[in-house]
Amino acid sequence: MSSFAIFRLPFAETCTLMVQEEGEPEELHRLSSLNDRQGYVFAPFAVSPKQPILLLSPTHVETMDCKEVVTVCSSGILADYAFPCQVIPSPLSSHYQMRYHLDFCNFYAQLHEGTFRKIVLSRCLDLDVAEPESPFMLFQKACERYPRMFISLVSTLQGGTWLTATPEILLESCTPESLPQGGVGGGSSFRTIALAGTVPFTEEVRWSEKNIREQRYVATYMMETLEQFTNKISEEGPYTTRAANLAHLRSDFTFTLSDNHHLGTLLQTLHPTPAVCGIPKREAFDFILRNESSPRRYYSGFQGPLQPEGETHLYVSLRCMMINGGHYALYAGGGLLKDSIEESEWQETEAKLNTMRNVLE
Repeated sequence: MSSFAIFRLPFAETCTLMVQEEGEPEELHRLSSLNDRQGYVFAPFAVSPKQPILLLSPTHVETMDCKEVVTVCSSGILADYAFPCQVIPSPLSSHYQMRYHLDFCNFYAQLHEGTFRKIVLSRCLDLDVAEPESPFMLFQKACERYPRMFISLVSTLQGGTWLTATPEILLESCTPESLPQGGVGGGSSFRTIALAGTVPFTEEVRWSEKNIREQRYVATYMMETLEQFTNKISEEGPYTTRAANLAHLRSDFTFTLSDNHHLGTLLQTLHPTPAVCGIPKREAFDFILRNESSPRRYYSGFQGPLQPEGETHLYVSLRCMMINGGHYALYAGGGLLKDSIEESEWQETEAKLNTMRNVLE
């Protein structure tokens, strides 16, 4: 058995298992190589020889009730699956906040000097569990705890094993009933979102000027990017949306493509969005790779089923962790602006890390 991905769409009661039974997933080194391709995509934040884009070509596809994942996977086609083990270099736990402090000072200095309008700083937290549960059980628990999110468990020899619970759509095909009233014209319809700004969820969320500006940066980028591919675009929002114990500001973009055989080229332009990178994009991307203490690997990349002539559901890999036996590497990040406060940003990452911490309880 080579590799598999199991995923559940938001609010769904069933999940889909895709298994590639022979060979390894194809390694790609440019997102444009996904043009006219299909399968399950698992892409990193930054493509490299160590973290290539992985394209699973499933030979077995199965739908099951989310409550039966452990039973079906443990006794069915994945009964003898051996989860890959990878060495995950990690800092001493006592150094986490100091490393974040140093990174924050470095990143914030660039904002203060006007190099960036926004830049995203992420961090990694390592946890060890004496009696770990199976990844299938963790996936099932995530489905139960987070009905509003895209939940996935992906395991490959090249990339390792990752559990994700994310609220952020990168690219998704639309059904006719999900289109805005009046639609957006002829052709194939898709949606993406601008998701930014984070506060604890309450019944009456109040948004600061910092959060509103951060979300507007992302929304403006999404519109300008989509306008390179189509003039049939509809924007709705921003509005408050819930993701577990957090609230975000979200704008929805629905658009039509006359040619859906070049989705890889669109993805090459969209990813990474300012929600996980910064503005200006290229300069922020390069700065993150050179200066962030914790390599992101597949965190803040994207994943999901890609079918140009069928259903595509690609989500940004947020609120995720890499699983290595009883060792877990949890990832979270947040957008920094010139008026960001270090302690507030640290607490935001702590709240985001709780999404995966709660699954391990």
